[in-house]
Amino acid sequence: MAISSINSLSLAGAGGLAKVDTYALAAPTITTLGTDTIYTFTQDGATVLVLTVPVEATVSTLGRGLFGGGSTGANSNVIDFVTIATTGNATDFGDLTVARSNIAGCSSTTRGLFGGGYADFNVIDFVTIATTGNATDFGDLTVARSYLAGCSSTTRGLFGGGYAVSNVIDFVTIATTGNATDFGDLTVARAALAGCSSTTRGLFGGGNANSNVIDFVTIATTGNATDFGDLTVARQSLAGCSSTTRGLFGGGNTGAYSNVIDFVTIATTGNATDFGDLTVTRSDIAGCSSTTRGLFGGGYTGAVSNVIDFVTIASAGNATDFGDLTVARSGLAGLSNSHGGLI
Repeated sequence: MAISSINSLSLAGAGGLAKVDTYALAAPTITTLGTDTIYTFTQDGATVLVLTVPVEATVSTLGRGLFGGGSTGANSNVIDFVTIATTGNATDFGDLTVARSNIAGCSSTTRGLFGGGYADFNVIDFVTIATTGNATDFGDLTVARSYLAGCSSTTRGLFGGGYAVSNVIDFVTIATTGNATDFGDLTVARAALAGCSSTTRGLFGGGNANSNVIDFVTIATTGNATDFGDLTVARQSLAGCSSTTRGLFGGGNTGAYSNVIDFVTIATTGNATDFGDLTVTRSDIAGCSSTTRGLFGGGYTGAVSNVIDFVTIASAGNATDFGDLTVARSGLAGLSNSHGGLI
């Protein structure tokens, strides 16, 4: 977004609308603060309006999805990015602080977090989603673990479950670096689960040993999770993504690799419904989304996969090929600056 002028500005006098003056403002003075652009408008030598435009408001960086970490056979530090609204192959974004697999992701509109990972790291990294570059240390989980899941609102990120089979849910304030704090417990301790969210509610679905359990929490509060319902197929090592209203759980392992995509309406409780199928049957995948489109990337099919699929979240149906990761890998994490928890 760029602002060159404002054609009119109405200013009410003190005490109500008894006097309203309309001004045409000339070009502003433009400065920056961090990643924000500051537009300062003056009239007759006095500042009359200051607009702060954050970097996430630029069209070129909205709807960006990241896939981080994973295993190529060895732990990976790779972070890829894609523009969710288009199709095409991923581009290199930067590196995690520590190469690791079986990690979790969550995000605000500006910042993405990657937490935990094999071998039982407590590390949380952060990146600024709109700008490429290497991750920076954010803080530590309350308990070191891998095979965990993440979900988030605009302000708070949650990390739930993990190995060794854990019921722990942690939370962090995404804008503020520091160690995680205990949030509460899952209804069932489990690892290899998936997360997704609306603006208010976080869901954790599936997990070992081939669980069909879906839990929910209210992200802005703390406390133990509550039973939401069941997946259509009990499975582990699946991925989640969401719009503001609908959550998807895709892929996984039932004892065999799965192509199943389920959906739920996040604001209600109840069992999941079949949505469609992935293009390739696989487990250990990652998900990310905009409010309209969901992506499922990477995974394991007997070999590591570079496949990225996409679906239109509002319309049930089979996934379509989106493109390829820069490096084929499994046990990676996904996040975005436009998912259902953010609008």
